[in-house]
Amino acid sequence: MGVLGPFPGSAERPPGQALDREEADRAVERLSAEYEAIESSLQALQDHAGRRLLEGAELTGVTAERWAATERSLVALWADFDAYTETLETVRALRERRRWLSPDDLAELTGLLRDAQIPAGGADGAGSAGRELCTLRELVARLNARYARALDTIVAADAVWSTLPARIDLLAEELRRTRSLAHSVGVRPGTHPSGDDLEDITGELTRLRAEVIADPLAFWVAPAGGSAAPGGGRPDTTRYDRAARALEDVRREIEAVLDVRQDAEARLMRLRDVLSRAERTLTEARQARGEVLAKIASCEVPAVSGPSTALHEQLAAAAGFRRRAQWHRLSPLLDRLEESAEDELLRARESLTAVTAPLAVRAELRGRLDAYRAELARRGLAGDPLPGERYDAARRLLWSAPCDLRAAEAAVARYQRAAAEALAGDRPGPGGGA
Repeated sequence: MGVLGPFPGSAERPPGQALDREEADRAVERLSAEYEAIESSLQALQDHAGRRLLEGAELTGVTAERWAATERSLVALWADFDAYTETLETVRALRERRRWLSPDDLAELTGLLRDAQIPAGGADGAGSAGRELCTLRELVARLNARYARALDTIVAADAVWSTLPARIDLLAEELRRTRSLAHSVGVRPGTHPSGDDLEDITGELTRLRAEVIADPLAFWVAPAGGSAAPGGGRPDTTRYDRAARALEDVRREIEAVLDVRQDAEARLMRLRDVLSRAERTLTEARQARGEVLAKIASCEVPAVSGPSTALHEQLAAAAGFRRRAQWHRLSPLLDRLEESAEDELLRARESLTAVTAPLAVRAELRGRLDAYRAELARRGLAGDPLPGERYDAARRLLWSAPCDLRAAEAAVARYQRAAAEALAGDRPGPGGGA
């Protein structure tokens, strides 16, 4: 809707001076064009889909209050338009009275256009008892103001209804697919947190849709600085976005459970293999401990524990979950078992290393003893009596059973010193050598 501007020629004439014939004709033409624009806008408002939806809806809250006020404003708006129509008809009748307007006719026409007090609708919903007098220009301003307020309410409600219910329905359809998928892998309310989350999301979407339909303006966010354009603002999608994010989180959880279902058997086989290797390592450690106790004396040999009963019980439970297709329970159990099984294998390897450490020390002493003897033989000193005696003493200790590891280590050290002295004595002096 437009706003009626100043009449042609009015700016050049004093307020009390009448328009001439050409100015009057242009004013009437402009008034007729303004009338057509207003009538077209009001008819479009009357036919607006949002208005028809508001009329037929069972509204609550903010929307019910604003629509009740808007309906009263629409009644007053049409009353103002009727007054505008009557004034236009009067102006046209006066202009068409004769071809050439007399000064009295021009004065009367000027008065209608500028100063006539038109009985227009009063406050919204006041009815005929509340009619007020105003000029034609003031009447057009009232029409524009009431039209803008009504259009703002209608456009805002229609924008929310056009946006949110359709998005909620799409999300609800995705929710139904996710729930079906969740049930197929055993994710149900009361048995898995994601099942409870799906129930919460379902309830939230149901409530949200009902609230949007009944009170759309409660989901309308006006621009921070205000907007002169009717319908300025946007639908508030905060609750919808929160539900969409929650559903996405659940969907990822369901996909993780599906992944478990697809590779559950392979993961169970890997777990059995890791635990089997841990058991074999512990068995080897126990056998090695017996050998160490028989062959090594004067050393502490740590005890070797048996296989973890708890891990085997959990592995049996995991296999049961797989047979019963309880994937939501199998998923976290497999994660824990894989970590625990690797820890068990590491523990078994550390136990074997700790148990066989004395044998490793004995082997290292034997190697050191033979290495020095070989060096003496290479230098032609194998017949030296002192190193020979100490070698025999160390060898008897290292190859006896059980081996006194502390005494053998001391004997090897004595042999090393004797061998070092023999090698040092064999070294050519200054200026000697070939």
